Amino acid sequence: MAEVERPARIMALDVGARRIGVAVSDLLGITAQGLDTIQRQNKRRDLETLRRLLAEYQIREVVVGLPLRLSGAEGTQSEKMRVFADELRRHLGVTVHLWDERWTSTEANRLLRETDLSIEKRAKAVDRMAATLILQSWLEAHR
Repeated sequence: MAEVERPARIMALDVGARRIGVAVSDLLGITAQGLDTIQRQNKRRDLETLRRLLAEYQIREVVVGLPLRLSGAEGTQSEKMRVFADELRRHLGVTVHLWDERWTSTEANRLLRETDLSIEKRAKAVDRMAATLILQSWLEAHR
């Protein structure tokens, strides 16, 4: 008897030096919802936190924002994200996609400025919003 593939979610990460913005899709892969931002500690703890989230939300694939220059060329930050994506594949055994994130932080900041949030609360929300925008963009491109 063949196994029926259970629906699984997709997770997006907006990875920075101090924080990782996180978003997950619904089970149908239509909408993206932001989760609490991860405060980075060290590689081992960051991977363990991500491992727990993968299990909790039944994640099938991960989309990592790839920071490109405005010209579309890759730079130092892009290489760091390629290494990070490889670590996720190796340590967590998950499929990882890199996705152009050039405008997500700018758009996240613009959207958050339109809210009544304080500057402090906006700063805390921008990584989650950027991850949500990365995931929504990826989902729309892969429908």
